[in-house]
Amino acid sequence: MELYLVQHGEAKSKAEDPQRPLTERGREEVQRVAAFAARAGLKVSPVRHSGKRRAEETASILAERLSPAKGVLAVSGLAPMDDVRPIAQALRKETAPLMLVGHLPFMDRLAGLLVTGDPDRSVVRFRRGGIVCLEGAGAAWAVKWVITPELVA
Repeated sequence: MELYLVQHGEAKSKAEDPQRPLTERGREEVQRVAAFAARAGLKVSPVRHSGKRRAEETASILAERLSPAKGVLAVSGLAPMDDVRPIAQALRKETAPLMLVGHLPFMDRLAGLLVTGDPDRSVVRFRRGGIVCLEGAGAAWAVKWVITPELVA
């Protein structure tokens, strides 16, 4: 199974807007990555996000290009400081390609747990608006590839 982990695009600061929507640059970078991923043939079943505005906007932009079979939905458990273990456990039941859109340090900790068994071991450097593809199942995961906005300029 392929699991796509996405850190939301660049967002406004809390001082600018407490809802923290994406900046214009953040939107543009996510649009570039989404267009590249679509051209490369990336397929996902659902796109799930944390429910925070910046993650929801990022997920919506990606879904516009990737047309996920099961749509876009907010789920609990993807907030920045949430425990990654419940999501890792839930992934054991998944079989279709899945995209999760969320935040640091959650995404970094989830990748660490899946790849090394230790959420405190960083295995990949996330970039806002980028996609990290992990491949595997159960307790055997590996980093397959990473797309960053800079690569698809």
